[in-house]
Amino acid sequence: MRHFCLFLCLTLLAPLAMAERIKDIASIAGVRSNQLIGYGLVVGLDGTGDQTSQTPFTVQTFNNMLSEFGITVPPGTRIQMRNVAAVAIHADLPPFAQPGQAIDITVSSIGNAQSLRGGSLLMTPLKGADGQVYAIAQGNMVVGGFGAEGADGSRITVNVPSVGRIPRGATVERAVPSPFTNKDHLVFNLHRHDFTTAKRVVDTINETFGPDVAQAIDGGSIRVRAPLDPNHRVDYLSMVENLRVEQGAATARVIINSRTGTIVIGQDVRVQPAAVTHGGLTVTISENPEVSQPGAPFGGGQTVVTPSSQINIEEGDSRMFVFNPGVSLDEIVRAVNQVGAAPGDLMAILEALRQAGALSAELVVI
Repeated sequence: MRHFCLFLCLTLLAPLAMAERIKDIASIAGVRSNQLIGYGLVVGLDGTGDQTSQTPFTVQTFNNMLSEFGITVPPGTRIQMRNVAAVAIHADLPPFAQPGQAIDITVSSIGNAQSLRGGSLLMTPLKGADGQVYAIAQGNMVVGGFGAEGADGSRITVNVPSVGRIPRGATVERAVPSPFTNKDHLVFNLHRHDFTTAKRVVDTINETFGPDVAQAIDGGSIRVRAPLDPNHRVDYLSMVENLRVEQGAATARVIINSRTGTIVIGQDVRVQPAAVTHGGLTVTISENPEVSQPGAPFGGGQTVVTPSSQINIEEGDSRMFVFNPGVSLDEIVRAVNQVGAAPGDLMAILEALRQAGALSAELVVI
C-alpha cells in the first residue's frame, strides 16, 4: 500500500500542460503595492499595556502627544500607564489607491504589553520608503488572541494577543505616481522566468493584435505597445490579460524534504544508464537484565541487577536493478518500489545517481 501511494503521489504531482491567462502568469511593471509603516500609541487597555519603567519610549511618546494639546508634564514626574502601549503599524498601499480610500492595517506591540485586546489606536501617520505620509491610521482593533494569568503566576496564551488588525483602519492621503499612462508601451514580467513561455506570450499577442505589437526583452519580460489614451489603454489591457498561453515546462527537478521524508519528482526527470544495488543491514540490541539475590535468608547480602545485552546483526538480500537510457518518472518509481525501498532509501539512491552524473535533474533538499 505504501508503494502504491508513493507511485500515485509522484504521478499526480507531474505538471499538466494547460493554457493559462496572461494575468495569472505575469504582472505589469510599475503596477505594484507599496509598504507603509508608522509608530503610535494604543490606549484604553485593561491593565495589559507597557510597563513604563522598562519602556521609557512609551512615556516619551505619551508626553509628546500631550504637548500637542498644550499639556506639559512636570519634570521628574513618574508616570505609570498600564493602559497604554507603544505600537508599530504597517500596511500595504494597493496600486492606483486614491485619497479618501480606506486600507487595512496591522498593529503590533513593540514594548512589553501583554495584550492589545480592547485598545484603540490614536491617529498615526503612515509613511513610505521616501519619508512622505501616504495614509493616516486610527480606530478600534480586532485582536484574535487572548491570555489569562493566575494569582500563582501561571498563565496561558492562545494565539498572539500582542498583534491586532483594523479593517479599513487607515485613510489614504496621497496617491503614488504610477508609470501606467506615461509611456507608449507596457512591460509584462513573468512570475516564472522561462524563454519558452516568453516566446509563446509574444506569439499569442502578435497573432491577436498584429505583428510587432509584442517583443521579448529577455526570458522574463515582454514589451507590449499600448494606446496612450487611458480609457483605450484599460480596454486594451483587459483583452491582453485574458489571452491564454500554455506555459513552458518547468526545469527537471527533484525536491526532497529531509525532515519529513517527502520526495517530489518532476515529470521531465531522466536517468542515464546506471546499475543500482540496494540492501539492508539490521542491527538488533536486546536488553535482558538479570537479578542476583543472596543465597541464604538474612545472609547480609544485597540484591544486584546485572545487565545482559544481546546484539544480533542481519544482512538483508542485496538487490540490483538497472536504469536504461532515458528512464522516465514512472520507471524510476516502479524500480524503487520493486526492491522495497523506503523514502529515506530513495533519497540516498537519488543522491548517489547525482554524484555519478546519471541524474539529469536538479536535486533540491529543503
